[in-house]
Amino acid sequence: MGTIYSLADFVDMLRRRAWMISMITMLGCLASVLWALSTPHLYSASEVIQIEQPKIDDELAPSTVAGSSARRLQLIEQQLMARNSLQEIIEKYDLYADAADLAMWEKVDVLRRSVFINGVAAVREGFADDGTIAVLTISAEMETPELAQAVAHEFADRTRSLSSDRRKEQARETLEFFQRQEDNLIRDIAALEEELTAFRGENDLSIAGSLEFRREEIGSLNASLLTIDREIIDVELALSRIDRSNRAPTVQRQQADLETELTSLQTQRRLLDERRNTLADSLKTTPEVERALANYDRRLDQLQGQLDVISTRRNEAEVGFTLESAARGERLITLEEAQIPDYPVTASRKRLAAMGGVASVGIALILAFLLDLRRPIIRTARQMERETGLMPVASVPQAPGTNARRDKSVARKRRRDAGKRGRAARMARKAEIGKA
Repeated sequence: MGTIYSLADFVDMLRRRAWMISMITMLGCLASVLWALSTPHLYSASEVIQIEQPKIDDELAPSTVAGSSARRLQLIEQQLMARNSLQEIIEKYDLYADAADLAMWEKVDVLRRSVFINGVAAVREGFADDGTIAVLTISAEMETPELAQAVAHEFADRTRSLSSDRRKEQARETLEFFQRQEDNLIRDIAALEEELTAFRGENDLSIAGSLEFRREEIGSLNASLLTIDREIIDVELALSRIDRSNRAPTVQRQQADLETELTSLQTQRRLLDERRNTLADSLKTTPEVERALANYDRRLDQLQGQLDVISTRRNEAEVGFTLESAARGERLITLEEAQIPDYPVTASRKRLAAMGGVASVGIALILAFLLDLRRPIIRTARQMERETGLMPVASVPQAPGTNARRDKSVARKRRRDAGKRGRAARMARKAEIGKA
């Protein structure tokens, strides 16, 4: 420890440096008091929000809001801590009005560091972590209790509002997306049906399923033609079997009736044959037409399948939007409202002043010790024996009233007197030289 080896040496140092130690201690205590008085108190208020799960099970009425609550709350926190949002709160509550030298971005940064949002994860179900948040705590530290409560409550209100609006907006956008997809598919199906109708008209296939219908009609016409041919044969046989031995008018009448029936049958056969030929000609379609019809049918089937899927999802989106609009989905409810704090969270000013005073005493003692180390002087017989191992024969104490300061002043006075006598002697020699 240098020149201090015992309590007596320490007390001797305190006695010798009492003036310096007292001055440093007084100045340090004064600075500590001023620092404690200038340090503002900070009050903290907290509002607790509970994340309530949907009232209707997802298996019965699934929600269209995707993602975990932790990620949604993280996005909400980013929106709350954005510059525009914080600037609105500063202007609303006139925060930091007494700090006129602070720019707006500095006030925004101070407010951002004064608000804390902490979430507590929900208990896991099994081994998977689904990112569900059970409780959200919003804390604000301000210079007054009223401002702390107001700011914490404002952030909590904005959190609840942003969460509700975000869920409704996501459900509405999902519903609008599927509605647009459904409308587009209905429009595409209608356009394709119009295109198919025009194609059938161009190729004389205007009736849906006309190919099969025409083939069936040709079969019926063939059967009818076969029946008419049999009747014609029967009439012709009847004509050939007319009994010519009967009276002439009777024979003529029978022949005329059979000829009339034969003419009618031949006319019917000719008409049916023309119809069959017309249908047969219409069935002579090219392979390209067949492939085009198959392509139309395939596209219609695909669009109809997509429409069925989109319609199902649109119904689910309507259910999800109804849940969110009726506040039946996930909600943020206030578990503990922010209260006006009774005590500040910062240290008391008395404690700060006391800590500053203790630190001042410590600094003064350290400086005194360093000064002793700078000039290690043996001042007592005990130090002489300890440092050199020699026992002094006698020790002469310092005479009362004498000290180093007075010795220094006497030495300075002697030097001044010697200087004056020297200047007088030089002036006398110069005068003698002048006379000579």
